[in-house]
Amino acid sequence: MKDAVRLLVYLLATVLLGALLAPPLFWSAQWLIAHDWLTFLKRFDFETFFHRSLLVAALILVWPLARSLSVRSRSDLQIEPNPHWRRDVVAGFIASAVPLLCCAAILLATPIFSIRNIIDWSGAGKAVAAAAVVPFIEETFFRGLVLGILLKSGRRYFAVFATSALYSIVHFLKAPDHTSTVVTWMSGFNSIAHAFVQFTDPILVVAGFTTLFLIGWILADARLRTRSLWLPIGLHAGWILTAGVFNKMARHDAIILPWLGKNLLMGIIPLAVAGITWLIIRFWLRNRNAERT
Repeated sequence: MKDAVRLLVYLLATVLLGALLAPPLFWSAQWLIAHDWLTFLKRFDFETFFHRSLLVAALILVWPLARSLSVRSRSDLQIEPNPHWRRDVVAGFIASAVPLLCCAAILLATPIFSIRNIIDWSGAGKAVAAAAVVPFIEETFFRGLVLGILLKSGRRYFAVFATSALYSIVHFLKAPDHTSTVVTWMSGFNSIAHAFVQFTDPILVVAGFTTLFLIGWILADARLRTRSLWLPIGLHAGWILTAGVFNKMARHDAIILPWLGKNLLMGIIPLAVAGITWLIIRFWLRNRNAERT
């Protein structure tokens, strides 16, 4: 229980530090833009910088958290070396990407999506870069650190539930665009105050929060069954790459909430696709373990 309290303090401190870091991060970007450096940054509003500052704050504070919890090795978080890590990454990637690709192909045959006249190749490249980087960061934090700490309580399902809920909340919370048109030192706290607005819409909760929660549970289950982060990393990368590239190549012509939101990872249809991925992973792991015995 003491470890859970320390984790809660860490999360609160991360939000507060992120709120303080966001304005200077935004102002630094504006200074670079004014001097014709990194001009692509002008496409991002303050809310984007706020989310990046939360990541920076989480990385800054993770070392003192690990020290306070006496986490000195992977075994303290119930993570073991995985000699078959390449196989797990590939299997996870295929299991998440292929069902989502099939779903995308079906949707293109409907009036909901259509191929863009001009494909955003630079955006697709950024999706590829995100798929190569984000899974390592988020899986290390959520399924590595957070889940590992909560597992020390001995309550496995509570640990998975809490980690999945946190993962969903962090990704679901987002203040409306242009919440802070004039950025001040208090703009980060203003973003926090408006971040819960989506929870007032029950359809968005069903379409977004529930899908993210299931994805978080699948990733946690994969981590526990392999005692490794490699399978979740592969799963995570497949979802990010497929959804990200598809959104840059296809145009969303209709939103049919709660069945399908603004991307392939929001709605009841993506929820069902994620469930198919979960069944594939369970089947593959069962056969793999049978081969070992």
